[in-house]
Amino acid sequence: MSDCTILVVEDEVAIRDMIGMSLERAGFRWLAAGSVEEARTLLADSAPDLLLLDWMLPGTSGLDFARQLRRDASNCDLPVIMLTARDAEEDMVRGLEGGVDDYLTKPFSTRELIARIKAVLRRAGGGEEAPVTLGPLTLDPASHRVRAGKEKIVLGPTEYRLLRFFMQHPERVFAREQLLDRVWGRNVYIDDRTVDVHIRRLRKALEPHKAAGLIQTVRGAGYRFSVQA
Repeated sequence: MSDCTILVVEDEVAIRDMIGMSLERAGFRWLAAGSVEEARTLLADSAPDLLLLDWMLPGTSGLDFARQLRRDASNCDLPVIMLTARDAEEDMVRGLEGGVDDYLTKPFSTRELIARIKAVLRRAGGGEEAPVTLGPLTLDPASHRVRAGKEKIVLGPTEYRLLRFFMQHPERVFAREQLLDRVWGRNVYIDDRTVDVHIRRLRKALEPHKAAGLIQTVRGAGYRFSVQA
């Protein structure tokens, strides 16, 4: 877990540096951004494991940015901890409903911050999940590689995350709405038929490897991943 990279989005340099020093002492790597625009660039270039996000930022607020991330297929499962001076219960509820994983009010102790980071990373898997093998497929979450035997399977980011979710929850039936919530992220406002489109794409990618049948349609209920006929 200490190999993880944390992106700190905070416009007050003194606070940002204090957080950075605490992260270094705890063994984390860290990146700094003073605005949402800087954060977007670092997200694209560096793929951090967790985001520490201030609410009050110049331009786009941290809360709006968190909501945008949950609608973004490539970042919707990125763990986010909001750091803010807004300590009212109403603000905390808005933050959590906006998609953040934890909410920490200023001033805070660095020991509590590190403890919360570790807890959120544990819940998110921390990038340390073991490879999963079911039927002919092996999925490695650490490298984002999928293989059928020795053959590499090329998937788009959404199809990969959909397959990963299915392989981590085999034999269970999930409705479209559940898949949207668990794969696309909370507070994603898209039609649930989008799931059908990505299921078709996933099956098409698996078809040459005789694995398309592992993604099964359960009429009237949803979809499941099963190695049983």
